[in-house]
Amino acid sequence: MAERFEDLRAWKTARTLTNRVYALTKTKDFENDWALKDQIRRAAISVMSNISEGFESRTRPRFVDLLGRAKASAGEVRSQLFIAYDQGYPNEEEFSETSDLADKVSRQLYHLIRHLENHDGSEQVRELPAEYVSQ
Repeated sequence: MAERFEDLRAWKTARTLTNRVYALTKTKDFENDWALKDQIRRAAISVMSNISEGFESRTRPRFVDLLGRAKASAGEVRSQLFIAYDQGYPNEEEFSETSDLADKVSRQLYHLIRHLENHDGSEQVRELPAEYVSQ
């Protein structure tokens, strides 16, 4: 059972994604593109923040809503990565690794949302089984 948002696998993945985005945007070329750098960082931060805010709300409908927002922000990160890649900021490996993290957290959020929506209504939030990570 998840007792803190830090226990959620999706939040841990979102944290890794945010750190990866920050590292990627510190490169010389990317750093000079202020608008894109700021936007992709904000989107990555939003993934982490919405997961934690939803969990701390302690209400299932609010949690599900904020998880949906986190998922949308993960999609935003992926889209912005394509913009950055098209501009030649990250190399192919950096792009793939970061995009894969954004996709992973999106899938984790999808399964967590599904679990919460189909759960028996208990007020406790439980971490999902292993398939939640791999799908």
